[in-house]
Amino acid sequence: MRLGLAVADYTWPGGMGDTLREVAAAAEDAGFAAIAVMDHLWQIPVVGQPEQEMLEAYATLGFLAACTSRIELLTLVTAAVYRAPALLAKALTTVDVLSGGRAWLGVGVGSPINAAEAAGLGLPFPELGERFERLQETLEICRRMWSDDEEPYNGKHYTLGRTLNSPQPVRRPPILIGGSGERTLRLVAKYGDACNLFVGPDLERKLDTLRRQCDKVGRDYDEITKTVLYPLDPGADGRNIRRLLADLTWLAGLGIDTVHGPVPAAHEITPLELLGRHVIPAVAGL
Repeated sequence: MRLGLAVADYTWPGGMGDTLREVAAAAEDAGFAAIAVMDHLWQIPVVGQPEQEMLEAYATLGFLAACTSRIELLTLVTAAVYRAPALLAKALTTVDVLSGGRAWLGVGVGSPINAAEAAGLGLPFPELGERFERLQETLEICRRMWSDDEEPYNGKHYTLGRTLNSPQPVRRPPILIGGSGERTLRLVAKYGDACNLFVGPDLERKLDTLRRQCDKVGRDYDEITKTVLYPLDPGADGRNIRRLLADLTWLAGLGIDTVHGPVPAAHEITPLELLGRHVIPAVAGL
């Protein structure tokens, strides 16, 4: 099992850039496999007030690429409707090239959390059915732009005259699709390299749904990396580590490959160091 640091809160003491650089370096030194940032423009309700600090995701990934040398970089997750698909593919290509092949595409349809910021800032956020249509076209366009195929693309919502993308990424960015509904898992089975699910009482059922969708399209279920979003809180002086290890062992038993999680007080660095010493090595063999 691998652990990824999910950065959701930038309300830190001191300079934001300096602190983020320190957090990224400490996460890499601790052995985290990835850093994920939210693709929101306002802070989300489960974290804080909308007026709190929030950085734009792809500029932040570019900054993180320059601050690190090994750790993988992604969003959890981009609402596909926020950006034209070709521009999204180009942004990911840029992060991948400048990081030496460490970018992932984390993408989904967006959730009701997106609605207020989209309305406030004039971003597109159509009804759910259209968002699914646009997500599928986005996946098709990104995959085409990360290939040798420069043929036009004619979809219901997007038309591209020439899908040229130069330079190409160092590697084709793996595609992680966030969300656990049946329509989303159908897209995972068809287009995804990874899924991202929430931990809850229905997690096993969601994994079974993904397996059925893979069977329908002739996809090997085991090819898909299973990831979840789950807090990684070692507690003061490591008091939560035993319980956290038990939770991670349970998730590994279900077939979860990677856990992305926020780390409380990550800016203090000590929680990252505790996870690096006591948790990351312990779960590496799960």
